Amino acid sequence: MRAEITQKNLYLILAGKTAAVAAFIAEDEHISPLEALTRFYSSDTYQRLEIENTKLWHYGPVALYQDYQNAR
Repeated sequence: MRAEITQKNLYLILAGKTAAVAAFIAEDEHISPLEALTRFYSSDTYQRLEIENTKLWHYGPVALYQDYQNAR
């Protein structure tokens, strides 16, 4: 059986991607992981990531981080 990603279950894959992007932000901006997570959650990238039909969830952490940087 192949699992399908929907708006209802998208949250299951967001935690890992979000944590990885926050780690990049924390390292590059010399801030705490908590502050980095807060910045990412407040970003346009994250707002689009949590909407299934944008398909941004297909991106890996590096591509998501690049999108975050470009949107700033």
